[in-house]
Amino acid sequence: MPAARDILPALDIPHPERLRTLNPAELAALAGRIRGFLVEHVTLTGGHLGPNLGVVELTLALHRVFDSPREPLLFDTGHQTYVHKVLTGRGERFPTLRQAGGLSGYPSRAESAHDWISNSHASTVLSYADGLAAAREQAGDYGPVVAVIGDGALTGGMAYEALNNLGTSARPVVVVVNDNGRSYAPTTGGVARHLAALRLGAAAHDRNLFTDLGFRYLGPVDGHDVEALEAALRTARAERRAVVVHAVTVKGRGHLPAEQDGVDRLHAVNPVRRRKRKRKRGRRDDGARASWTDTFADALLTAAHRDSRLVALTAAMLRPSGLHPMRERYPQRVFDVGIAEQHAVTSAAGMAMAGLHPVVAIYATFLNRAFDQVLMDVALHRLPVTFVLDRAGVTGPDGPSHHGLWDLALLANVPHLRIAAPRDATRLRELLTEALADTQGPTALRYPRGTVAADLPTLERCEGGDIVHRSPGGSSRALLVAAGPMAHVAVAAAGELEELGLGATVVDPRWVLPARPGLAALASRHRMVVTVEDGLRDGGMGTAVAQLLQREHVTTPVVRLGLPPAFLAHGEREELLEQAGLSAEGIANAVLLKDAPAPAPRVPTQQPPRTAAFTG
Repeated sequence: MPAARDILPALDIPHPERLRTLNPAELAALAGRIRGFLVEHVTLTGGHLGPNLGVVELTLALHRVFDSPREPLLFDTGHQTYVHKVLTGRGERFPTLRQAGGLSGYPSRAESAHDWISNSHASTVLSYADGLAAAREQAGDYGPVVAVIGDGALTGGMAYEALNNLGTSARPVVVVVNDNGRSYAPTTGGVARHLAALRLGAAAHDRNLFTDLGFRYLGPVDGHDVEALEAALRTARAERRAVVVHAVTVKGRGHLPAEQDGVDRLHAVNPVRRRKRKRKRGRRDDGARASWTDTFADALLTAAHRDSRLVALTAAMLRPSGLHPMRERYPQRVFDVGIAEQHAVTSAAGMAMAGLHPVVAIYATFLNRAFDQVLMDVALHRLPVTFVLDRAGVTGPDGPSHHGLWDLALLANVPHLRIAAPRDATRLRELLTEALADTQGPTALRYPRGTVAADLPTLERCEGGDIVHRSPGGSSRALLVAAGPMAHVAVAAAGELEELGLGATVVDPRWVLPARPGLAALASRHRMVVTVEDGLRDGGMGTAVAQLLQREHVTTPVVRLGLPPAFLAHGEREELLEQAGLSAEGIANAVLLKDAPAPAPRVPTQQPPRTAAFTG
């Protein structure tokens, strides 16, 4: 594989200022080489391809006009910063993109001084820019701050809060609107129509949304014409106030498979190399088993056939959240509100007030943004809204901001909300049906990214949940309470314990929060309880179980296994779970440590400070 220094000979990496010495022909050639570099590397490692192919010329122009990092270049969402990484000396690390210990798929302050923010949640960059410009102004620095935001991210409410402040601030913030007409899919709503009108000349360039808010508007500019982009950016820089540069780009530009992909222009691609390696080793072929998302999509469509009151909402992620099949069959019952999770939740509350049963399908990490709406707009009114949280727990290569490990700890504090975690496809269908039948308040289902494991049969259903494993002879050593897919790992741990002569019972509560009262009786018949969840160790299911036993005066000790309160780095799900002790061996060791006799007292000695794991 060619190294970055061989593919980009015109650049003296890591000195992006050398870009300013290139003539137009050299820039065009460089743009082509960068696209080839991205296609070659990203298709091997996996990652966001289409968004980065669309901003090659724009990123070149930004680095030619502005002096990064002295003049900050901020990117909203951050999945379009691969070109920026190449131009700031990180090209040689691309073989490690999104792999454990390797290059992040998003901006990372730990990687480079050119990355001012470590972000990947949309619609935030304009607020960062406003605050950064205000602070620099107070320090006597009146240089520009540049914020690149896509038209998809402009559908988020936070972006308008920032625009409202920036337009009248007189601060030198250059807002570059990267308008490709898409987030994952084509951008919807009034903003998309307004930008389209500006592109087509159907709206006045001297009187539009941005000028009315106080910005100077420059555009539309061809986002693949470096000279035109530079001219607009230099004009914006000279204004020394808030300016919008409207750049029109093509997502997936220069790579025919991306340009012809009508779904999302190859927004993200899977790693070819890893998929081949798994098959070579004889591991299961993930393609032979449905994903959690596809299983939910099928179950939701079946439910929609049965109940005409069922509607669904998503925040600009129709296909990734599994709502596309329902949208095709019942287009009037599925609502894509753009990147606006807060609006989605409260809009769902209004629908529920009118007699519908809304399903809000959002990634677990993104529901964090709408916690107040879940609490005050849905739960306060005890409305029958069902939240479906995809990518819960450890998600893998997307890193700290995309791991969905906060949901249980946050939502455990919401009154009247019940949360389910299916362990397999059968339980997902069952629990979705139960959630949709609940009219007493909100419900939620959470499941991870990836393929669904084989069904784990129920031996006995009791008040505490599903007993899925019981050691021969009815041994009462350990009760393993496993949330959702962790039941499979807990059963494997029980097997390891049995080889050592220790019996265990594994129970899947199905509804993990609030803790099921029947777990108290189960716990009283065992010498210890070990809770296993792929959410935060503190504040989630394990904490709820421990509190339940305390309230019921059950003295069985509880060991809580889960994820640490830290920002987990990117890596494979299985590897990160294992590091957190959430493997069969880790669970078995937790039982053995708790079961071991207490050590003899010894004289305390000073210990070195403990190092926090999983720091981001």
